[in-house]
Amino acid sequence: MVQMVELSKSQDIEAGDGTTSVVVMAGGLLNSCSGLLNRGIHPNQISDAFQLACKKSTEILQEMGTPVDFNDRESLIKCTTTSLSSKVVSQNSSLLAPLAVDAVMKIADPLDNNADLNMIRVVRKLGGTVDDTELVDGIVFTQKAAKGAGGPTRVQNAKIAVLQFQLSPPKTDIENSVVISDYQQMDRILKEERTYIADLCKKIAKTGCNVILLQKSILRDAITDLGLHFLAKLKIMLVRDVERDEIEFICRTLQCVPIASPDALRPEKLGKADLVEEIGTSDGKIVKVTGVPKPCKTVSILCRGSNKLVLDENERSIHDALCVVRSLLKKKFMIPGGSAPEMEVSQRLMEYSKTLGGAESYCVRAYAEALEIIPATLAENAGLNPINIVTTLRLMHANGDKNAGINVRKGTISNMMEENVVQPLLVSASALELATEAVRMILKIDGFVPTL
Repeated sequence: MVQMVELSKSQDIEAGDGTTSVVVMAGGLLNSCSGLLNRGIHPNQISDAFQLACKKSTEILQEMGTPVDFNDRESLIKCTTTSLSSKVVSQNSSLLAPLAVDAVMKIADPLDNNADLNMIRVVRKLGGTVDDTELVDGIVFTQKAAKGAGGPTRVQNAKIAVLQFQLSPPKTDIENSVVISDYQQMDRILKEERTYIADLCKKIAKTGCNVILLQKSILRDAITDLGLHFLAKLKIMLVRDVERDEIEFICRTLQCVPIASPDALRPEKLGKADLVEEIGTSDGKIVKVTGVPKPCKTVSILCRGSNKLVLDENERSIHDALCVVRSLLKKKFMIPGGSAPEMEVSQRLMEYSKTLGGAESYCVRAYAEALEIIPATLAENAGLNPINIVTTLRLMHANGDKNAGINVRKGTISNMMEENVVQPLLVSASALELATEAVRMILKIDGFVPTL
């Protein structure tokens, strides 16, 4: 069980999609191994034959692949739509697919053949519908602007400071108590606090800053009511409780430098944006930063959902869609979907096994038969008769129709390329390789040591 979970995680890291397929495929291969072992074939022979079959399968998939131009937006959208068709939010694929393609195309590095998905920040906000999900060329904060003291909520031509220090009175390094014996001492402490915070706010204003992004503090309050009062008087907008792990993304987007202490305040460390404004939504308010400096290799996606379940599913679907586009950037080939590649590989491996001899031929044939579990599972999930579908599909591939696959919506077998049901080559190739590696590793286990 643990092996299957790790296998699914590996597929998610490598391709980002096909996590269910790789587990089903591994289960089918393990089942075929059980039959081979019962017939007295040695595990090493099975393992070597499976490796040979996997190598041949990858070659077959490569032959089936159609080259994709990464600048061809429509082809990328077709692949992404296929990925979203099995999700709860499949009815919104016409919105989410182009959104995912545009996001990856913006951050992609064509020379590196890869895209760092950490540069796409998916922000969750409960409320609205999936249709309200949008691509933001800038930054979105789910927290509202701190305007308790009457500070601004909209700033044009913003000069933004990312602060990592607190706008509150300092605390001692050790746990102690201060005993105040008269009102004069109390007034003096309050006056010192006021002067200290006022000086900090004046230093910030002196740099030309009119928007502050304040990092969340775990040691003491990041800002006091007095600090809010001074910032409001200076017409400086404040967004507080920015998470530490968001700082790198924010700095890359705004092309600024985080400021760790008041002494490090410099005008050249500020970021710029055309507009920072607080916007009302059905479930509270958000802050949008738009018009960020060019070139900007980051982008934000505001993910919406009417309840937590839909919101979680929407976020997961967007992640899978982004990974599909990245897969096409890594390996610029697409293949038909609807279990057509698995059935074609199965059919071709059957023919290939006839050219081999001995136990190797038997094992490769068993590997080919195991791959038929993918179309069988897809047919079963679609409410179709798995036996009829698989036998018909096998016949069509034997007659040379390599693009024939299961049309879930019509409940029949169709040409997947004509139906625009396509997927990245990397997803299927990675699933085959990882499932085979996992099964070979399990075959090498001699026994289990029982533990309490």
